[in-house]
Amino acid sequence: MPEPRPRKLLDQVRDAIRLKHYSYRTEETYVQWIRRYILFHNKRHPKDMGVPEIEAFLTHLAVNQHVAAATQNQALSALLFLYRQVLEYPLDGRIDAIRAKRSYKLPTVLTPDEVKAVIQVMSGVHRLIVQILYGSGLRLREAMTLRIKDLDFSQHQIVVRNAKGDDSRVTMLPTRLVEPLQDHLKGVKRLHHQDLDQGYGAVILPFALARKYPNANRQWIWQFVFPSSKRSCDPRSGAIIRYHLHESGLQKAIKRAVRTTGLQKRVGCHTFRHSFATHLLQNGYDIRTIQELLGHKNVKTTMIYTHVLNRGGRGVRSPLDA
Repeated sequence: MPEPRPRKLLDQVRDAIRLKHYSYRTEETYVQWIRRYILFHNKRHPKDMGVPEIEAFLTHLAVNQHVAAATQNQALSALLFLYRQVLEYPLDGRIDAIRAKRSYKLPTVLTPDEVKAVIQVMSGVHRLIVQILYGSGLRLREAMTLRIKDLDFSQHQIVVRNAKGDDSRVTMLPTRLVEPLQDHLKGVKRLHHQDLDQGYGAVILPFALARKYPNANRQWIWQFVFPSSKRSCDPRSGAIIRYHLHESGLQKAIKRAVRTTGLQKRVGCHTFRHSFATHLLQNGYDIRTIQELLGHKNVKTTMIYTHVLNRGGRGVRSPLDA
């Protein structure tokens, strides 16, 4: 029998990423950057290139494409993963490309009245998600990927699992959201039973849990709190499952609500997380507590909200107000 053809490079990248249990979004991002790197160098194979070619590509991104520093770092991470984890090719020497300039911008923060105005003009499941973003300080993807077992109504808390940096944390579940969430879950449960009756009802499970617990993906506790209205095909396994809601739907709903209220601010999903932290500071909670609720590894990241408030040892009073 003829020997099987070796797997293509990008397929090898996907295999390595899945072996590391990286998310599907990371997989798509890394594959995209590696493809762009290869095309930039006229389809040369990466094993025939090295540090000079990486530097040229990163410099091109900064100088010609004017990408942000975070975007350039993302491209670098993808290339380092390619050489170290896939090709097992040592990169000799320091990568010394022209780096994109890192900008430091203060986050947009809404006042409590502005938050209330935006929420009041929203409805349905999108309103409920925004209330969780603001009431619990969740990131958009953290809210979308919540599962039934992550809601603890008796303790009034939300367990955020596999968040940014693959960490988990506990944050509060606002009391006023307990009843709306319980009503919402009744509809989700009916939808889940309909799926089961039709031979479906599975969701994607993190890491290797699907192999360890073959029937867990159909259990109620593993279902998403905010499931999609339609079933779809899992790009990795090919199985027909029900994902969570897509982020774009909420983003569009927030834009419509902001236009309706007439706010002259650039408001996105993350704005409600910024507002959550800022309003806690205004209410006198200490920075360490807010750091834990937000899931920041370094308190310096949380300190940006003291600059928004002009507090935290820098509460300078204007001479005009004096």
